[in-house]
Amino acid sequence: MRILVWHVHGSWMTAFVQGSHTYLLPVVDDRGPDGRGRARTWDWPAGAVEVPVADLREAEFDVVVLQRPGELGLVEQWTGRRPGRDVPALYIEHDAPRAGASDSVHPLSDQDRIPVVHVTQFNRTYWDNGRARTRLLDHGVVDPGYRYTGGSESVAVVVNEPVRRHRVAGTDLVLHLAGDLPVTVHGMGVTELARQVEGTPAGKNLSVLEDLPQARMHEVLGTHRAYLHPYRWTSLGLSLIEAMMLGLPVLALPATAAPEAVPPTAGVLSSDPDVLLATARRWMADPDEARTIGRAAREHALARFGIERFLADADELLKEAVS
Repeated sequence: MRILVWHVHGSWMTAFVQGSHTYLLPVVDDRGPDGRGRARTWDWPAGAVEVPVADLREAEFDVVVLQRPGELGLVEQWTGRRPGRDVPALYIEHDAPRAGASDSVHPLSDQDRIPVVHVTQFNRTYWDNGRARTRLLDHGVVDPGYRYTGGSESVAVVVNEPVRRHRVAGTDLVLHLAGDLPVTVHGMGVTELARQVEGTPAGKNLSVLEDLPQARMHEVLGTHRAYLHPYRWTSLGLSLIEAMMLGLPVLALPATAAPEAVPPTAGVLSSDPDVLLATARRWMADPDEARTIGRAAREHALARFGIERFLADADELLKEAVS
């Protein structure tokens, strides 16, 4: 198939474009959010093809995969075709609902032409989907390989903009652990966090690595003893799955989809920050336990979130859409 799709979430798209289709990626002049084109920090296959916006009206495609409400208008504006009417469409919902469980109405809830495809069962259940047809496409991740050495007695975190997203991202939990143990935060906007905590007890143990290319980040993550997924409210961070595939034992809050993604053999989930801290301390002192749990995490992640299963499920949804 020829699929029109926007580069929105880099890790998800890295998995999606591994299929056997041609993926048409809109490009705008400044490569802003409405047209980033191909990724620059991920290695995507040749089937991911950039298409300038000016060429989209003449472009041929079989289905459009939407990921943001505004893309409905962009498709009609740039191609002259209405998703769900003139061209088959799917809407991938990446996020957990932002409001409460009882009043989270999905933006596509008042139509039944475009299926809403959720990336976790938690999202599918907690969104009010109205009369929209819903489907599930559980996450998939390209296996980065077993990279774990655990030689650094430190905890790794991956989070973008930890200052702006403080409570949502669990930045306070990161700093709680950093008050006692070395913690390295990877991602975009992490330098601002380091500046903010400079001179504090947490600042002494906190180090940051700003926006590393994916391959390099995987290499570095594998050197840490453990991985912390501190999010209070998120769909299901793909960095958590990647860390498990790398072979890291994980610590997390039992929030949103995390309890379904991390079995007891793969790490520790607790609402008590002191339990997470005590577990991290134990793994620092017992590298053999950390390694054993990390191997179990990798085994589970490969079975549950393997790329082959993901692409097969995606193909079924695409076939259903065009039929």
